[in-house]
Amino acid sequence: MRNIFFDMAGDILIASLSGEIDHHNAGSLRSEIDSAIRAFNSKHLVLDYSDVDFMDSSGIGLAMGRYRNISKRDGIMVIVPGNTYVTRIFGLSGVFGTIPKSKTQELALEYISEKGGTPDDK
Repeated sequence: MRNIFFDMAGDILIASLSGEIDHHNAGSLRSEIDSAIRAFNSKHLVLDYSDVDFMDSSGIGLAMGRYRNISKRDGIMVIVPGNTYVTRIFGLSGVFGTIPKSKTQELALEYISEKGGTPDDK
């Protein structure tokens, strides 16, 4: 079963994650996201955890590593944590002190657009 789906909105890559994120699959998810960032020449990233049922600290590492990569591109990253379980894990870890969160993909795209991203093909 595939745990990740990609979409583009201008120069913003949207990575929608699902299922479980743990040490068994975090490495392949990291590689897939990094490859998609390069392939689409994405400057910004929305990481959507809305359909994630379970995650351990690997999910936090996944987000922080992608944040570093996007920051090197002078881009913006937003997390859509989805359910209260994932939101709580990110909140307890302090991630939201570094990476902004959004309730929906649409609001995340709006936030990035306001900060200088281009969610529409222009």
